[in-house]
Amino acid sequence: QLQLVESGGGLVQPGGSLRLSCAASGFRLEDYAVAWFRQAPGKEREGVSCISDTANSHAVSVEGRFTISRDFANHVVYLQMNSLEPEDTAVYYCAADPDRYTCPAEYQYWGQGTQVTVSS
Repeated sequence: QLQLVESGGGLVQPGGSLRLSCAASGFRLEDYAVAWFRQAPGKEREGVSCISDTANSHAVSVEGRFTISRDFANHVVYLQMNSLEPEDTAVYYCAADPDRYTCPAEYQYWGQGTQVTVSS
């Protein structure tokens, strides 16, 4: 069974950092384009970052603060989040798609999400 599992969420003060991890079971994550999405209460889900064979991309709202990367040895994709703001509070989801050449518009596999709360 193909699954994605996120970890690393939690409560952090404004200006702090968190690193989210996305791990896969049943397939090799490095063979897929991987993206992070988030959904805040009462808001639509939005794309945060994506990593593919040709490029990494980030939403304007997180550019310069968030970094997406692959750990090939451990088959994990990370989202390093720095200078966190209360507006970053959301459930963060990892998603993967076999269309690995570029960041696709839709993703085939999704994780259950991890909560990130930025508050003093």
